Amino acid sequence: MTVTKEESGRDDTSGEDTGDAYVPSRRRLERERHKRARARRATAIAALSTLVTGVVLYLVVVSAPGWPRTKETFFNGQYAREAFPKVLEGLWLNVRLLFVCGVAVLVLGMLVAIARTLRGPVFFPLRALAAAYTDFFRGLPLIINLMIVVLGVPALRLQGVTVDPVLLGGTALTLTYSAYVAEVFRAGIESVHPSQRAAARSLGLSNRQALRYVVLPQAVRRQVPPLLNDLVSLQKDTGLVSIGGAIDAVRAADIIVGRSLNYTPYIVAGLVFVALTIPMTRFTDWVTARMDRRRAQGGTT
Repeated sequence: MTVTKEESGRDDTSGEDTGDAYVPSRRRLERERHKRARARRATAIAALSTLVTGVVLYLVVVSAPGWPRTKETFFNGQYAREAFPKVLEGLWLNVRLLFVCGVAVLVLGMLVAIARTLRGPVFFPLRALAAAYTDFFRGLPLIINLMIVVLGVPALRLQGVTVDPVLLGGTALTLTYSAYVAEVFRAGIESVHPSQRAAARSLGLSNRQALRYVVLPQAVRRQVPPLLNDLVSLQKDTGLVSIGGAIDAVRAADIIVGRSLNYTPYIVAGLVFVALTIPMTRFTDWVTARMDRRRAQGGTT
């Protein structure tokens, strides 16, 4: 194998060592220049193709026969300026619902998942109830669940039971999403190899301690990406509480639409939700990519 002067770090003219400074070889420098050139070319091609696609879509839309009427009905600047502050004011309710319901969903989902994974015949009724809960609320459409809870509970006139549409809507969201999150947690628990629990038991830990200190930390860490995806979906679905009369971002837009018969406020509300969702989606992608890299390198996941 031939070692170049650059790779050896030794000056052949003087016969002395030039020091510890690393000098990359000519081949490596050429390879890095080639990679940078490929990256620049790929970026330029992607930018050009994106620009061409955007121009084509714009021309197709604006050349449609009904574009002037559609622009006036859905993209009116006057109604957009009127709706924006009110939509933002209503969005604060959606953010609060996301935080409160998100915490409740994680706690209830974890409890249901643990109930479904309990062992022994004595826990069969608890496992059956947990399975029935997840099957029912995963099969029931969220919009129907919201209507039943938001409209049906006040009709019962139960003493001590709230009729606040925000609380009832949050309850319906929690019931539905807890069923989905419970299955995510259960999948994580069952993905932990039984030898982990057996090793914990051999060290003197009880079943409860093995679940708490050995199984659950691994299960939750493995299921972080799908859990974040469920929270992103929950953030969007908080807008459905408006069916009960709660003044959130969607309802604020709906009030203006009902008065003006112009649908621009719906576009404003939709864009606000998109702007709120994109950071959460990118964070989910980053966490997923990070965990994939650790798994590929043999790290703990």
